Amino acid sequence: MRRQWRKLGLLYCPSDCDRHPTLLSHAANPLPIRLEGDVYRVFFSGRDANNRSSVGAVDIDIVRREVVYEHQQPFFQHGPKGSFYADGVSIGNCYAVDGVHYMLFMGWQNPEAGHWRGDIGRLIVQPNLTLELDVDVPFMGSDIVDPVSLSYPWVLENPEGGYRMWYGSTATWDAGNGEMLHVINYATSHDGHSWQREGLAVPFEFGRAQAFSRPTVRRDEQGAYEMWFSYRSGSGEKYRIGHAVSSDGRNWGLSLEDAGIDVSADGWDSEMIEYPFVLDHNGQWYMLYNGNGFGKTGFGLAVLTDGW
Repeated sequence: MRRQWRKLGLLYCPSDCDRHPTLLSHAANPLPIRLEGDVYRVFFSGRDANNRSSVGAVDIDIVRREVVYEHQQPFFQHGPKGSFYADGVSIGNCYAVDGVHYMLFMGWQNPEAGHWRGDIGRLIVQPNLTLELDVDVPFMGSDIVDPVSLSYPWVLENPEGGYRMWYGSTATWDAGNGEMLHVINYATSHDGHSWQREGLAVPFEFGRAQAFSRPTVRRDEQGAYEMWFSYRSGSGEKYRIGHAVSSDGRNWGLSLEDAGIDVSADGWDSEMIEYPFVLDHNGQWYMLYNGNGFGKTGFGLAVLTDGW
């Protein structure tokens, strides 16, 4: 089914005044948590002067599309030198296990003598929505299934019990056309803590869709799955938002032409669109997403107009 999103405009872009030094620029990877009514706390990854990302937040009424409160202090900062998140924290999504809420993230490392890379970490979301690190080692690190680098996890709890995860995994930094091969893999868990990695979930196509990031997954009333993600073709284009479908959540088919959203003719999202997050608000589906500069121009909102 071809989806159609109607853009509602830019929601938030960091201002130039009174910025905390860890949140000088960018508002990437928007992740909303409902506070009350139409108001959400939207966490995001901001950057310092050295491009290291930490977690900030802004409270937004998504129906009126107004900023209610801009938090000046970071909720969680990148780690110390030598840690798995020393060079940045890029957030994925949240899930709950036995009443405890967790937020998953990609922890960046940018070693002087090597290529940047990432592992998956986990934060505990306290009842007051403060964040603290679960453990100071990767929640999911490199192994035989994911030997190079991991990114942007998304977890859904199964109605029948257990959990599913879709996440990014690098196969190679250069697939022969100057672009990395970074795919979306799949994992399952019975308890939300220990995960069985099952390998490739979404098919890739060299020169069309080979560098994926930040999947957002929803299950419809019939039990089928839809995924939106950002991707690059390897042919020089900047990020676009793509789409895939699955009957079981394990095996997916690409349907890039059905994503229902593209860059604008001009403005803050005219060069690239990426890092989608799809949510249900009172039966209406919305997408938060970033535009130009990997979130440097902030994040905006779109609404699904063809039903769900």
